[in-house]
Amino acid sequence: MQKVVAYVVHDERLLVFTHDDFPIEITGVQVPAGSIDEGEAPETAAVREVREETGLSSRVVRSLGVERYDMWPAKPELHVRHFFQLELTGDDVPERWAAGEDDPSDGGAPSRWTCWWIPLRNSHTLCAGFGVRLGGIEADGAG
Repeated sequence: MQKVVAYVVHDERLLVFTHDDFPIEITGVQVPAGSIDEGEAPETAAVREVREETGLSSRVVRSLGVERYDMWPAKPELHVRHFFQLELTGDDVPERWAAGEDDPSDGGAPSRWTCWWIPLRNSHTLCAGFGVRLGGIEADGAG
C-alpha cells in the first residue's frame, strides 16, 4: 500500500493529533498521513491529507524519503510510506482544535481527534513508525 506521512512544521513545532474516542495507549500521537489515490502524486496526497485531517492548507517543502512499515500485529499490511515536510500557506494558525472524519475511506465509524503542536525536540513521541524521518526536518522550511 502506498501511503504518505506529512510533517507540518510551524515555529519550530510539529503538527500532531491524538484520537478523542480511543486511549492514547492504543492510537498514540500521530501526524497527518494516509493513502495515495490511484494516479495521484505523493506530494499531492500529502497536501490533501493535511487538509482532510486538519482543515489546514499547506505546501510541500521537501521530500524526506521512503520507508517500508509493517503494520503487524494491528493489521496484516505492508505500507510504503513517502515522507514529506510541509509548511502552512495560510495565516490563521490555531493552537489546538477539533477535527475528524464523518465518512472514513475504510468504511469505519466516524472518528474525532484533537490537533495541536509539539516542539520539534519532543517529536520523538510519535507512534507506529511515523517518526522515522524526523531527522530530515529543517525548522520552518529553511534549507
